[in-house]
Amino acid sequence: MQKIFRVMIIIAMLITAYLLILAWRDDYADAPAVDTAPEAATSVGADIPSTTGAAGDIPVQTVDNVTADNGIVTATPAKDAGLITVTTDRYDIKINPEGGDIVYAALKQYNATLDSETPFVLLENNSNRVYVAQSGLIGQDGIDTAEGRANYSHTANNYVMGKGQQTLSVPLTYKKDGVTITKTFTFTQDKYPIDISYQIQNASAAAWQGQMFAQLKRDDSKDPGMSDKGALSMATYLGGAWGTPDDPYNKLKFGNFSDGELTTTSDKGWVGIVQHYFVSAWTPENFTGKFFSRETADEYFIGFNSQPVNVAPNKQVTLNATLYAGPKVQSELKDVAVGLNKTVDYGLLWPISKILFAILEGIHKVIGNWGWSIILLTVLVKIALMWFSNKSYYSMAKMRAIAPRLKVLKEEHGDDRMKMSQEMMAIYKEEKVNPMAGCLPILMQMPIFLALYWVLVESVELRHAPWILWIQDLSAMDPWFILPLLMGASMFIQQQLNPQPADPMQAKVMKFLPIIFTAFMLFFPAGLVLYWTVNNLFSMTQQYIVNKKVDEEQKRRTVKVLD
Repeated sequence: MQKIFRVMIIIAMLITAYLLILAWRDDYADAPAVDTAPEAATSVGADIPSTTGAAGDIPVQTVDNVTADNGIVTATPAKDAGLITVTTDRYDIKINPEGGDIVYAALKQYNATLDSETPFVLLENNSNRVYVAQSGLIGQDGIDTAEGRANYSHTANNYVMGKGQQTLSVPLTYKKDGVTITKTFTFTQDKYPIDISYQIQNASAAAWQGQMFAQLKRDDSKDPGMSDKGALSMATYLGGAWGTPDDPYNKLKFGNFSDGELTTTSDKGWVGIVQHYFVSAWTPENFTGKFFSRETADEYFIGFNSQPVNVAPNKQVTLNATLYAGPKVQSELKDVAVGLNKTVDYGLLWPISKILFAILEGIHKVIGNWGWSIILLTVLVKIALMWFSNKSYYSMAKMRAIAPRLKVLKEEHGDDRMKMSQEMMAIYKEEKVNPMAGCLPILMQMPIFLALYWVLVESVELRHAPWILWIQDLSAMDPWFILPLLMGASMFIQQQLNPQPADPMQAKVMKFLPIIFTAFMLFFPAGLVLYWTVNNLFSMTQQYIVNKKVDEEQKRRTVKVLD
């Protein structure tokens, strides 16, 4: 039984390592990670999706003319020739008036790397990476065609959201043959969702027909969000995703973009591209979108089309969509579209991960430091499992106390396995020892350990979150490997409090386990190693107290027998 107990501990630990590697391989091993610069961008025609409409008709909408508040407009010229710059409390944005695409989006509240003061760039279009948010009007009278994109006129090159200003609107205008199309970007203070609207005003004598498209275009460059996580850190999911109210979250790897897999229609769904900590997603607002994905030689597209829209003479219609381009903050994503918050992907153990994150976030709101929050979370987990742990440690302490008797038993009946097993069971029954009880806390800890791993890897709130001294990013590995070494030392000391295996081979394996797990933990997030180290320290203390109690019981029993 003791041998089974040891083997189960080893198996439980190895299964933990295996599950982490397996989860990474299934989701992330196929993600593109090309280090070289991408090839030249594809032609304009390749950016234009087909004009296949979604099932059903969209009613013609007639609305009153609206005068947009353009916010505070300065005379500062655009930094990039021809591009329109937009500055809000959360964004630095650049819009190309040719097509009206967002070709650059920097997130002002997130630094590019831990030691950098420059903002993290989510969207960009340059020689190193192509990742842009596109939208336009296609179809019979569409202004975006394979021959070229619409060239919008605009009143200013630079738009700045003033202090206390709630919204900032950036209107672009296109006029042709009596039809005026106004594409307006509306930014809201303290919000990441951007509203994009097309107001189609038909002053001509003929009906206008077309449809709106919105898509994300990306090349196969690597995820910049992994740039400061260390060369040996596990990559996170990089690829497409989509959802509807009935089917909230689905992954679509880049390799499957041309498989015809994405043909869903929805008026409340979303399509996007997911990367480490950040996501970009389009959501249709007042029409049913037909989702699509496709790829060219070196670029990937995911988006949706509206149904064909007819605008009668002297009428106008407005089509709206929302673009979210920002961090994967669950509380904000759930308000944008159903299922978008699931891009914070905690894997199979997501119920446990969500509970752990909710507790961790609640603690952080009080004490304001994620490292101390993890330590307090560890204490709460230990308290929750204390009854089971005490049972386990009591059983292991009894095993340790009766180890000399078992050793004598082995010497007496070493050649008679059956007799030795019968005598061992008799001793276990006499001492009320369950050798298997020692496995229970370890087995219960494994799901929590795995769930916390995904919380630390997936939650943007812990990105660049400091603890103390040398630990300045709990989501990355310890740069000095101090925590993993402390964890290994605590694991070794804890082993000395346990009964040692009688089998020499098992004893050698157990001695090597702290070394194996120390090496394994070297490249894990520091927050996870902190959790496991603190867990070990509390376990050692608890086990020491139980051992002392059992030793005293054994002494009293010995004295009583002698008397």
